[in-house]
Amino acid sequence: MPDFIPGLKLGELFYQEAVRPILERHFPTLPHTVAIIGSGSEVLGFDTPMSADHHWGPRCLLFLKPYDHTVHAEDIDAILRQELPPEVHGWPTNFAAPDPNDNGVQLLQVVESGPINHRVEILTIPQFFADYLDCDPYTELDAADWLTIPSQKLRTITAGAVYHDDLGLSDIRQKFIWYPHDVWLYLLASGWGRIGQEEPFVGRAGYVGDNLGSQVIAARLVRDLMRLCFLMERQYPPYSKWYGTAFSKLACAAQLTPIFRWVILAQSWREREKTLSQAYEIVAEMHNALGITQPLPTKVSSFHGRPFKVIHGDIFCAAIKARITDEVVSRIPTNIGSIDQFSDSTDLLESTHLRQHLKLLYS
Repeated sequence: MPDFIPGLKLGELFYQEAVRPILERHFPTLPHTVAIIGSGSEVLGFDTPMSADHHWGPRCLLFLKPYDHTVHAEDIDAILRQELPPEVHGWPTNFAAPDPNDNGVQLLQVVESGPINHRVEILTIPQFFADYLDCDPYTELDAADWLTIPSQKLRTITAGAVYHDDLGLSDIRQKFIWYPHDVWLYLLASGWGRIGQEEPFVGRAGYVGDNLGSQVIAARLVRDLMRLCFLMERQYPPYSKWYGTAFSKLACAAQLTPIFRWVILAQSWREREKTLSQAYEIVAEMHNALGITQPLPTKVSSFHGRPFKVIHGDIFCAAIKARITDEVVSRIPTNIGSIDQFSDSTDLLESTHLRQHLKLLYS
């Protein structure tokens, strides 16, 4: 096994040393863009040697103009199959056929010579965005669009790398860099609303001896607090496998991570509530630092006279929603938030064809 090279770097080496010379030799005037965006742990920069065991290796996306794609895509594919070297920096450029029993995964496969079953995906920019996000990259997204595109996909559009760009992919990616201001406010409000709905139940479940139930609710609240932190620091959260890894890169992580761990490890509901209260107060201070509302209380207090301490997320929710000025956003009838605030179903988040149906939730 050769030394591990992070996938984004390996993709750059693959393009510069193997793919680009072939394109320059056979299609010297052909405008194109080459990138690695979309699916794959390497897009996020989180790949490790273990990643090489599935769908990982020297690869890239080769974007052409629609007319050029129609005319040249098949020829480019055939030439790459014949002329690509069998390895780049020790890593095979050849992949096995998609495994029908494993979601079409392709594994690296050593060969001595061509033809190379490569993973240079030849496509157009509109085709990619239609397939991956169900949107037109050349038009502006409306509020319902933003709320029905999973944050993990927005992150993988703005992460990754562009190695060559004749077609303006970098400008398109810039459009997805972050939510419009009032959509961001709506997401923040919805996040606080979720906390307000469940924060007293850590104590209530524990009070009747349901320690497991208290733990489960506390874990949900930790995840919601983490999502608020992503939103406050204007970073798209990835899906669950990399959620903690990405959180560790946030500015607030050094202070909050040990607190969140103690919430999860706490053996009694009182200890759990006390530690969770520390987290609430820190995140409340982070909210005030944003300056998007008047300063709100940063100390926990009793929940309507009951012996449970809460930060009153509903107060934060209402204060933030009051600052929304966009009429379309302000008319959204619920506080459910974005698609991945109200659901973590992989089937739902990955089913791009359902997005137009989901948009009805916000009308």
